[in-house]
Amino acid sequence: MPSTPSPRGASIHYRVEAADLHAHLFQVTLCIDQPAAQQQLSLPVWIPGSYLVREFSRHLQRVAARQDGRTVAVQQLDKCSWQVECVPSKQLLVTYEVYAFDASVRTAWLDTQRAFFNGTSVCLRVHGQEHLVHSLELVAGQDMGQWEVATGLLPHKTGKRGFGTYLAADYDELVDCPVEMGPFWSADFKAGGVPHRVVVAGAPESFDGARLAHDMQKICEAQIRFWHDRKRPAHKNYLFLLNAVDDGYGGLEHRNSTALIASRRELPRQGEPRQSDGYVTLLGLISHEYFHTWNVKRLRPAEFLRYDYGRENYTQLLWFFEGFTSYYDDLLLRRAGLIDDATYLKLLTKTLNQVQQTPGRELQSVAQASFDAWVKYYRQDENTGNATVSYYTKGSLVALCFDLTLRLEGHTTLDEVMRALWQRCKAGPLTEADFAAVLKELGGRSFARELGAWVHGTRELPLTELLQAHGVSLLDEPAALPQRLGLRMSESVPMQVKTVLRGGAAEQAGLAANDEWLGVEVAGTGWRLGKLDDLALYAGPHRKVTALVARDRRLLRLELNLPAGGTTGRLVMRDAARAQPWLAHGA
Repeated sequence: MPSTPSPRGASIHYRVEAADLHAHLFQVTLCIDQPAAQQQLSLPVWIPGSYLVREFSRHLQRVAARQDGRTVAVQQLDKCSWQVECVPSKQLLVTYEVYAFDASVRTAWLDTQRAFFNGTSVCLRVHGQEHLVHSLELVAGQDMGQWEVATGLLPHKTGKRGFGTYLAADYDELVDCPVEMGPFWSADFKAGGVPHRVVVAGAPESFDGARLAHDMQKICEAQIRFWHDRKRPAHKNYLFLLNAVDDGYGGLEHRNSTALIASRRELPRQGEPRQSDGYVTLLGLISHEYFHTWNVKRLRPAEFLRYDYGRENYTQLLWFFEGFTSYYDDLLLRRAGLIDDATYLKLLTKTLNQVQQTPGRELQSVAQASFDAWVKYYRQDENTGNATVSYYTKGSLVALCFDLTLRLEGHTTLDEVMRALWQRCKAGPLTEADFAAVLKELGGRSFARELGAWVHGTRELPLTELLQAHGVSLLDEPAALPQRLGLRMSESVPMQVKTVLRGGAAEQAGLAANDEWLGVEVAGTGWRLGKLDDLALYAGPHRKVTALVARDRRLLRLELNLPAGGTTGRLVMRDAARAQPWLAHGA
């Protein structure tokens, strides 16, 4: 195997080629200019921003190494680490293949339509040399036609379509810049004087790209103003990578880019000026990931100062970095003029009801939920709603409570607190003590009681009073039947129980997750249920019925008491003048 020259200044060089589109295999050649005598290599087990050990190394195969044209021994040390026996300080070539067929934003994908990867799934880490300059060479395969490349990495020597060599200051930067390859749609715009690019793969012919780019520009400009007023932000450029699929939703933040996945149905369509609910959801996702450019990629938990790619990285602060980001994502859509007050309150209502319909909020604080993300939030099952609370949704309501409290007391706002934290922490590691100190400094008093109750406690948040003080009322409305029964159902036929919530009528009756709810007996007459709404049709005025369910192929008769009431919340504007400083201006 011939030696692979590294670009000037780069001691670690990766050559990535789409070797087999049909087998979904990347071929990777890693060139190490100055290896150690027993050079250790490893692949991360997780990707920052997604708090689950995902075992990316399970997709590696055919790991081999050569030096001076001769094969050298490679010993696997554990599930994700290898050691190469080689002559020190003499160029070492390591080759391997990566299977790539995960359409999510977290890993890698390769087929005849597109290619995508995160460095955490493809680039082995060279132990002891992570701080050195790394280079990445992207090679166009014969079957890739007019594919182009999009990545946030710094181009070093690239062609018109983007294939060629890119540079990263270190391993952290290399794996924090995902790569998209394919025949995608793209557009460019500037926000705050910074070049931005949006790339969309898989868009249908109806896609209104001009509208999407226009709305994204407004989001970016609003967020840059939020953090820096008229000054330029820290990032010199930014890239949005959006993969449009039949069914999917999610995003993952990076230092100067984000990877997004959404349904094609949520994209704006030509000739349809009406803003669909799905498109508003997509804009909220874009806003969320872009806000992370400041809040978690630069301001970050002190525990994340240096990532440990080989194990879980724990923090109790995801309520701040994900929850507060979730608070501002939709709020900044409102301030950017992309949604009106009614739409924003509708979105906030949804968040409030999601938290209120989660019994786990009475068991676990948002600080605990942050720490347990690795084993609870990212490993959801039928009991998740009973055992934990989302640090996204409840964290956003905690942010709302802090913001409205600060505004009510008249000394400052959460906006000002966020900007002060950016300055205090020098756009770097942050602790809860930093947050508490800035609250006290700008708010004129200690907020230890609120931190204890809202962040580390499980009592209900004072949302009704705080919203009322800002011109917004929380009205009670009749709850839907699943909420009244305390369960969540699938839409399959026959109906299947997904979750039974703690303390509800369904739990008291003995219903369990995965039960098939076949029918109901009312006053001695049996009825087949096609959908849950049929229950009200057949029950009529009766409050006691018998649920007919199948569990593990056995038929069960369960006595079910139908709750007479049950309410859900809806936010309505009562005094727009009092709400506008919060909703529209941020002042």
